[in-house]
Amino acid sequence: MGVVNAVEAIVSDLFDEFQKNYELKCVCEQCQEDILALVLNQIPPKYTSSQKGQLFVKSLYLNTQLQSDVMKELTSAVFIVEHNQNHSEDGSLA
Repeated sequence: MGVVNAVEAIVSDLFDEFQKNYELKCVCEQCQEDILALVLNQIPPKYTSSQKGQLFVKSLYLNTQLQSDVMKELTSAVFIVEHNQNHSEDGSLA
């Protein structure tokens, strides 16, 4: 399995939920990755080397306050990326 930041999967799942309620101006892969990168740089990582560790970290994020913190960071990151897209109008990198 190796060492992974278990928060990445949690943020990705919450980003999927976020997109159900908010229509992004651009849904290209670059913008989505920029949003996730911004959020992951604001949320403390939780590294684990086992499936059991991943499940433990995931259980921490059942806490509504932690989910709210991630959603707040997602909202902020979406605003930043939408106003500073890292690609041209045709979708190629700027």
